[in-house]
Amino acid sequence: MHNLAIALHRKGYQITGSDDEIFEPSKSRLARHGLLPESIGWNESTIHDGLDAVILGMHARADNPELLRAKQMGLKVFSYPEYLYEQSKNKTRIVIGGSHGKTSITAMLLHVTGKLVLNIDYMVGAQLEGFDCMVKISEDARFMILEGDEYLSSPIDRRPKFHLYHPNIALISGIAWDHVNVFPTFENYIEQFDTFCSLIAKDGTLVYCEEDAHVKSLGEKYSTKTNTIPYKTPVFTPHENGTLLEWKGNTYLLNIFGRHNLQNAMGAMHVAEKMGIANEQFLVSLSDFKGAGKRLQKVNETAHFIMFKDFAHSPSKLKATTSAVKYQFPNKRLIACMELHTFSSLQKDFLPHYEGCMSDADEAVVYFNPEVVKHKKLPDLTVEEVENGFGGNVLVLNNTQQIRDFLYSKDWKNCSLLMMSSGNFDGIDFEELGEELIQGIQ
Repeated sequence: MHNLAIALHRKGYQITGSDDEIFEPSKSRLARHGLLPESIGWNESTIHDGLDAVILGMHARADNPELLRAKQMGLKVFSYPEYLYEQSKNKTRIVIGGSHGKTSITAMLLHVTGKLVLNIDYMVGAQLEGFDCMVKISEDARFMILEGDEYLSSPIDRRPKFHLYHPNIALISGIAWDHVNVFPTFENYIEQFDTFCSLIAKDGTLVYCEEDAHVKSLGEKYSTKTNTIPYKTPVFTPHENGTLLEWKGNTYLLNIFGRHNLQNAMGAMHVAEKMGIANEQFLVSLSDFKGAGKRLQKVNETAHFIMFKDFAHSPSKLKATTSAVKYQFPNKRLIACMELHTFSSLQKDFLPHYEGCMSDADEAVVYFNPEVVKHKKLPDLTVEEVENGFGGNVLVLNNTQQIRDFLYSKDWKNCSLLMMSSGNFDGIDFEELGEELIQGIQ
């Protein structure tokens, strides 16, 4: 929401806003643009007939006093995705969907279009290096690239966000059950992607990963209704500086590595082709792309030690990320640590989906905080239940000091360390940790 406020401010709109909590870095960014509210909290007086519209974020509730006042006055109320559509309905909308890979694929497209100096509007759900605002809305850009989140649009609109974008070009990278608090069955979750495909604009295009059985099924279903382009993992070879990717008789050296990253690159390449960017031009421009923040992001590296942090938290993401690091550095001992942090991951009934997902690691550690479980109003978890969910062969810890003690007790010579979480293991500074571990190597 703060990124959208800044983007509209830069477009010349008069923007005001409210929230009951504003955290960093949002707070400083809003203040820098003169958009930080004078006081924190909800105030009905901020809603008046001089407003053209109200944009509703997920932090407000359905009984929010400002929202009720806006509805009473008959003001137009948009959800976040509704307003993005409103701002892009005269553009070619590119929507990147999927349970995993959305941010990476979107980041690849922005990297390449940036290098080619193309004017592109966009919305990305994560902070990318080199960008001070993750929403851009202009009058003259032909394309708008939207990261297509399947989570709910607003407290009063239970539709998934990506249902509201009506893409001209859509991509689905993969489907793995997530957001179990909203989509109670896997079948119900798949239905959301089916609906997404049905909303592709007339004469539009669906780019899809044919190596995912559920995505392939949707691609084949919609092949008679829209243009479809399947993609799969290319032929590649690990390289000390990344990956050698083979495509149409040529070899390209990329900074990124891992099967899923290269799969994502193929999806992004086909989308770029629909934008008029040739495959070779795309791959050459992608050569110095280092990845999206916290997506297999390198934290520290020496001759004997390498450390990555990653946003992975779902079973499919854990499996892909752990496998990628072990495949890239087969001669290094891999210690993989993950934090159960999301609503889905902390549910007892969901834990069996994690079985074997970290089996490529030489040592696997799973961390959870019992206080987070309570905060999410979920039944208590035991160490044994988590261990059983992962199928054994994992060390389960439930306080941050245990994680620190474990990490500091290891000899990190000739090792890889992978820290995976949508959080930070309750306060661990990964950069600081990496430096300390390097200092301890004999």
